Amino acid sequence: MSENMNMIEVTNLKKYFPIKSGLIKKTSGFVKAVDNISFTIKKGQVLGIVGESGCGKSTLGRTMLKLLNPTDGKVEFEGKNIYKMNKKELTNLRTKMQIIFQDPYSSLNPRLPVYEIVGEAMMQHDIAKNKKEMREKAVEIIGKCGLFPEQANRYPHQFSGGQRQRICIARALAVNPEFIVCDEAVSALDVSIQSQIINLLKDLQDDFGLTYLFISHDLSVVKFISDDVAVMYLGQIVEKGHKKQIFDNPLHPYTEALLSAVPSFDPTIRQNKKRIILKGDIPSPANPPKGCRFHTRCSYSHEVCEENVPEYKEIENGHFTMCHKINGVF
Repeated sequence: MSENMNMIEVTNLKKYFPIKSGLIKKTSGFVKAVDNISFTIKKGQVLGIVGESGCGKSTLGRTMLKLLNPTDGKVEFEGKNIYKMNKKELTNLRTKMQIIFQDPYSSLNPRLPVYEIVGEAMMQHDIAKNKKEMREKAVEIIGKCGLFPEQANRYPHQFSGGQRQRICIARALAVNPEFIVCDEAVSALDVSIQSQIINLLKDLQDDFGLTYLFISHDLSVVKFISDDVAVMYLGQIVEKGHKKQIFDNPLHPYTEALLSAVPSFDPTIRQNKKRIILKGDIPSPANPPKGCRFHTRCSYSHEVCEENVPEYKEIENGHFTMCHKINGVF
């Protein structure tokens, strides 16, 4: 597959969760966690997804892997719609698409030693012929992720948070994937451990030619590891572009507010930096505002923003945004 080709193509993806009420649990509405999202990721690239907690970042990642069934839309991996695959095709796809979960504590089986946690998928997908080969390969992968071979017999409770996250990374790598969703992979770790894990992910990307969807609320981490950045708000991507475009020239008012909240250790930058305080509360995804979803908190809000949904369009080369003001409507 050429590096200029799209490995992942997401088209009009939606994931709604029904709201049940009453004695008979009748559906009274929907939580629109992911609402009509489209983007592409090229082979070997890293797309960072940022946004406030509850904006739908994790739901997007899990729906892309069909860990959650979509409400509508499609996700194509190397040109094939994964939602139309049969059970056998989907099982084979699991070796190519993996996920690193946010919580390294709850995502590991406490009853299995590390070599079995890392190696059980090898047996499932016939990557290892027997337990001896599985153990050897598991120990090798554990070593590449920064752990010692003698630690392979230990159980998850015997490791620190950073070490457990290394085990989660090793488990994802065990089946030789091409694409990995990193769902807040460093948010539960101390800052010093975060840097180690981020550097590990970068090294593994170079060694194995991996493609990442990197989900995080930490903009400094996203800026370091990503090639492109997409900003999510209330289930929609409001801006997407190369990281230099997003961080140096943000177009959407929400992106401006997010970047203004990033702390700086440079006193001259800190002194001249204008902090944007968003007004109001985050609306509920079960009842999003009509028109532009950000208009209830936007300082540039206009009458047209309250009535019409802004078009998501390209403003300059590879830089997309969803805003009436930027689109020249007013």
